[in-house]
Amino acid sequence: MKRLTGLDAGFLWMETPTSAMHVSGLAIYDPGDLVADGGTFGIENVREMVRGRLHLAPPFRQRLVDVPLQLHFPLWIEDPDFDLDRHIRRAAVPAPGGARELAELAAELNAIQLDRTRPLWEMWYIEGLQGGRVATLTKVHHAAMDGASGSEITVALFDLSPEVVQHPEPDEPWEPDKVPSEVEMLGYAMSSLARQPLRVLKALRRTGQAALDVRNLTRQPGHDLAPLPFTAPATSINGAITPRRSIATRSISLTDVKRVKNAFGTTVNDVVLALCAGTLRRYFEQRGEDVDGPLLAMVPVSVRPEEARADMGNQVSSMFTSLATDVEDPVARLAAIHEGMLGAKEQHRAIGAETLTDWAEFAAPAVFGRAMRLYARMGLADRHRPIFNVTISNVPGPPFALYSAGAKLEANFPLGPIFDGAALNITVMSLEDSLDFGILTCPDVVDDVWALADGLQASLDELLAVIEAAAAEAAAPAVKPKRKPTAKKASAAKKAAAKPATAKPAP
Repeated sequence: MKRLTGLDAGFLWMETPTSAMHVSGLAIYDPGDLVADGGTFGIENVREMVRGRLHLAPPFRQRLVDVPLQLHFPLWIEDPDFDLDRHIRRAAVPAPGGARELAELAAELNAIQLDRTRPLWEMWYIEGLQGGRVATLTKVHHAAMDGASGSEITVALFDLSPEVVQHPEPDEPWEPDKVPSEVEMLGYAMSSLARQPLRVLKALRRTGQAALDVRNLTRQPGHDLAPLPFTAPATSINGAITPRRSIATRSISLTDVKRVKNAFGTTVNDVVLALCAGTLRRYFEQRGEDVDGPLLAMVPVSVRPEEARADMGNQVSSMFTSLATDVEDPVARLAAIHEGMLGAKEQHRAIGAETLTDWAEFAAPAVFGRAMRLYARMGLADRHRPIFNVTISNVPGPPFALYSAGAKLEANFPLGPIFDGAALNITVMSLEDSLDFGILTCPDVVDDVWALADGLQASLDELLAVIEAAAAEAAAPAVKPKRKPTAKKASAAKKAAAKPATAKPAP
């Protein structure tokens, strides 16, 4: 039995009938070589692979129990009724089984909220894709993991070669918990609440120090505050959402992104933000929508120390940065984003990674949950300035090939949650030489999600064109200047020009 942290519980309370707070991964596999060698890649193969690795993914067998009267945060217990067959299901895309048909089905499945009476995850095995490919859509509640811990689970479920590796069971076999009684849960809650005053003093001390550090930082020459929440411009993508979802996916070359990064002295993450900025600028221009100021992005940041990489749950903070969408030139826009991220990182370091997690421990579960449901029911997101415009998350992935149950992973599109006022989430994960973008939104707010996906490559092409033009100019041979005439020749030319022309006799 383990208590959720305040940050983990916050993702539970943010969930409303219109906002499902799970993270997903849409993976596409090519089992061609496996089948050619006489193997199979079916739902039973996937189920047995997951069954043999459950001990590497602890959240897959843990479910929630709520403290009576919501006096404190819920508890995780090892589910005494765990049944793997309830979590792995089958679906099929309609013909012709292309990217759009898969995205449409994935959006429908992603809109279904997870059952809180069971471990908060499910996997859909999806057949019918073009070329004999197969996909899986894996959903895990954000209360159970963040991007970094999700990557650890991803690694646990994959192999480095087509050969399926058998992972030995731990020395202590898994055993389910008994569901604690109300008296036990109340006692656990009271014990934890009794330590709250000490936590409050610790949080106050850290927050005070963070305020001093930020003040000192902004007093340094050339340092300005990063954009603050609620300073984002009002746009059509920042309204109240419905339960419906739409998804678009796009893979672009990581090599090309690194070319841009190296040419302009930025980072891969800066380029990702610039590509998103370019596609959003183009989206609003095509709609004829006048946006009053640069868009503001919320960028999740992992604060997980290296020694805690295997821990589950959330150890995440966030930065706010301008996307410089008011800058027309793509190179100048990238430079502005780079400078903005440098300032945002310095400010984030000054505030400290623990500040958000400290204060999340003091939220009142019952009050917070009811407030979020009331906020959604009344459509209040349409009545105030957006907290931010878009969530953009970049999760580093492996630079090498991965396999699942013998089939090669071709693409892995991550999908983050959306909520009222923030109807667009763009998440990217790298795989070998590819950046796989997963775009999730509400079709009642963003009516053409594929326009955003198309704009990513167009934005990259703009930056590559600048690099290629500069390279072509540098490689062009220099034009030799004409030799100046000698003084004698110049004098003769002047005399010839001054002499009147004589008409030639007619033949």
